[in-house]
Amino acid sequence: MEGVSNLLFSLLLLAVSSITTTALPDKTGSGQINSNSVLVALLDSHYTELAELVEKALLLQTLEEAVGQHNITIFAPRNEALERNLDPEFKSFLLQPKNLKSLQTLLMFHILPQRITSTHLSASSVVSHRTLSNDHLHFATGKVNSAVITRPDDVTRPDGVIHGIERLLIPRSVQEDFNRRRNLRSISAVLPEGAPEVDPRTHRLKKKPVPVPAGAPPILPIYDAMSPGPSLAPAPAPGPGGPRHHFNGDAQVKDFIHTLLHYGGYNEMADILVNLTSLATEMGRLVSEGYVLTVLAPNDEAMAKLTTDQLSEPGAPEQIMYYHIIPEYQTEESMYNSVRRFGKIRYDSLRFPHKVEAQEADGSVKFGHGDGSAYLFDPDIYTDGRISVQGIDGVLFPEEETPVENKSAGPVVKTTAKPRRGKLIEVACRMFGSQFYTCQ
Repeated sequence: MEGVSNLLFSLLLLAVSSITTTALPDKTGSGQINSNSVLVALLDSHYTELAELVEKALLLQTLEEAVGQHNITIFAPRNEALERNLDPEFKSFLLQPKNLKSLQTLLMFHILPQRITSTHLSASSVVSHRTLSNDHLHFATGKVNSAVITRPDDVTRPDGVIHGIERLLIPRSVQEDFNRRRNLRSISAVLPEGAPEVDPRTHRLKKKPVPVPAGAPPILPIYDAMSPGPSLAPAPAPGPGGPRHHFNGDAQVKDFIHTLLHYGGYNEMADILVNLTSLATEMGRLVSEGYVLTVLAPNDEAMAKLTTDQLSEPGAPEQIMYYHIIPEYQTEESMYNSVRRFGKIRYDSLRFPHKVEAQEADGSVKFGHGDGSAYLFDPDIYTDGRISVQGIDGVLFPEEETPVENKSAGPVVKTTAKPRRGKLIEVACRMFGSQFYTCQ
């Protein structure tokens, strides 16, 4: 009897469990979507910009739950409308993490929790429908909130439909939030600044740098932009356009050094620029900041004449090379025309304050003076508008300042100047003798 009762109890439990399983649906998979869902179509259509905003707003799970419960209707602006017509300032406002709520409200403002097809949109009367953001969209003939529906029923799926519209729909709450934050930023207090800085070169208060447009010549002279070196007198200062780098100076310097090597006969000059000194890096930085340079490059035959004494002093290679770099852009034609018209020309060099003297000689340009002169030997080896390289047949040195010799002064003899007399007085003295005081 006891065994029969246990068997009946087991059968009753099986019946109850089977009834419970069939009566209660499985809700764990209600929020899952398949490959034919309208959300998948949104990611693989002309509305990928809107889909990216949905991902950044963390709304995918919310939309999956909405699709699992009922059909949805999405009014989506195409990618072109979001890229061209959306204000960049407003877009940056939406993408800020602190404005996540505004982004979510804006996106759910484009989604209705029901299926609205093109037949419903063609009605002549104005109709309103509630969105997922609990706001209302107003529909007229072919428009939603005054935005034209350009592609009705563009994407149709069993769980929803997507209509293409001409622009983004912005709810009033998001617009007011954006305006409020923008106004607060414009009237915010002035950011505190540090103590005023003094320019060590001028001993005056530093002023804010004037914005330099792309391609404009630098404001400071080139000597103030150079790095400290043994041949520079002024204190170094940062260049005006360092961070901007309107020009790729490093590539241009590398290009002209390669040109010297391929041209032949200037290997020593290239070796000094790259290996013995850091002038290549310095020149690249100056060109990047907008300065122009002309390099007078001695050939290998001229460089071989340099003695050990001339190169052994500290900083001697830098001083020699600095004297061969002119902070101007000169070509063979411009230099020859200048010396023919004006005779002698004195060009500034990076070896401040020495200048390079140039004059016409034998139908060419002659640099320097006396035995230390050099002729323009290989003109226009490299010219790119920022760097000009002119080959010369000698190494230039600045003219040494010779002190003026003072002549040995003899004994000082004090002389008194006799008063000058006019012609009439002289004639009267000869006629009447020394009777007058003025004739004595």
